[in-house]
Amino acid sequence: MLKQSIIFLLLFPLIQLTAQTITNWPSYRGNEALTGVTGVQIPKTPKLIWTYKTGDGTKSSPIISDGSIFIGSNNGNVYSISLAGKLNWTFNAGNTVEAAPLFLDNTVYVGSLEGKLFALDAKTGKERWSYRSAGQISGPCNFFTTGKTKKIITGSYDFSLHCVNASSGKPDWKYTSENYINGTPASNGKVAVFGGCDGQLHVVDLATGKLKHKIDIGTYIASSSALTGNLAFFGNYDGDFFCVDYAAKKIIWKQTGGGSFVASPAVSEDKVVIGSGNKTIYCYKKDDGTILWKFNTLGKINGSPVISGKSVVIASGDGRMYVLDLQTGQQTWLYEMGSPSSSTPAIIQDLLVIATEDGRVFAFSLKGK
Repeated sequence: MLKQSIIFLLLFPLIQLTAQTITNWPSYRGNEALTGVTGVQIPKTPKLIWTYKTGDGTKSSPIISDGSIFIGSNNGNVYSISLAGKLNWTFNAGNTVEAAPLFLDNTVYVGSLEGKLFALDAKTGKERWSYRSAGQISGPCNFFTTGKTKKIITGSYDFSLHCVNASSGKPDWKYTSENYINGTPASNGKVAVFGGCDGQLHVVDLATGKLKHKIDIGTYIASSSALTGNLAFFGNYDGDFFCVDYAAKKIIWKQTGGGSFVASPAVSEDKVVIGSGNKTIYCYKKDDGTILWKFNTLGKINGSPVISGKSVVIASGDGRMYVLDLQTGQQTWLYEMGSPSSSTPAIIQDLLVIATEDGRVFAFSLKGK
C-alpha cells in the first residue's frame, strides 16, 4: 500500500493533494482541483459492512475525514457518522443540505438551500459561525490558502462566488456573474475556475476576487470543472464536453452528442470519465477527446465518478453502483442499492462510502482481493 501511495503522488501534481491522503477524502471530489481520483484499488467483490438511514432523503455526497463520515440531508440536518456506522452528532442547518461538506482543520463547512454557509466543529457539531448569501447554495464549497490564512469559496444562486475567512466567517470578497452558480469552484491555489447558468466559464483571481477572463460556452454549465495544469474539463447542459486551456482562453477539444451533463468528471493521467443524463458513462482520451469507451446504465447519471486505482466507481439513477475497468469500460462489479443515487462515492484505504436518494448511507469494505 505504501508503494501504491508513492506512485499516486508521483502521477498527480501536489496542488491536488493539499488535503487528500489515502486515508482522507475531505471534500466532494477529494481535492481542491476536483479531479475525483485516488490510488486506492477496488477489490473484485467489495463487501457491504453497514448501512445508516438518515432522517430523510439526500442528494448530498459523503466525505471521510479524521475517522468520521459527514453528509447533508433533505431534512436540513448535517450528520456525522463513525466509520463503524454509528451516529456521532447531527446539526440542524434549518433547510435542505444538498451540498457535500468540506473538512478542513477540524471544521466542517457546508451550505444550505436557505443560502447559509456554516462552519461546524467536526468533533461536536457545534456551530462556529455562519455566513449568509442572498441565494441558495446547492454546490459544495472549496478552499485555498493565502499566506497562513485559509479562505472558503462557495457559489450561490445570488449569481455570486463568495470568499470568506475560514476561521471567522468574515467576508473577504464577492465576484458576481450574470446567473446562478450551481457547481463547485475548482482551485489551483491561484484562480477559481467554474461554470455558471450564464453559459460562461469564469476564471477568477483568488487573491483579489477580480475576473481574469471568461470563456463563452454557449449554454448553462451545471458541471463542476476538474483541473490539471492549465486545463479544465467539464460538460454543459446541451451534452457538449470540453477541454479548455483556461489560462490561454482556448478550447482544446470539444465532444458533442452526450446527454446533459450535471455531474463532474474524474481525470486521470490520460483519461477523463463522466456520466450523463442520457444514462451513459463516457471515457475520453485526455489529450484529444477521442471516446475510448462508453457504458450504458438504466438511469440518468447525476452523481460523479471516482477513478480509484484501475477502476471507475459510479452510481446511477437506476439504483445501482457500478465498478468498471478503467482501461476497457467493462463492468467488473455492481451493487443493487435499491434507490436512485446522485451521490459521489468517498473512497479511502479499505472503505468506500456512498448514499442513495432515500437517505441511506452505504459503507463497503475494500479489504478483499
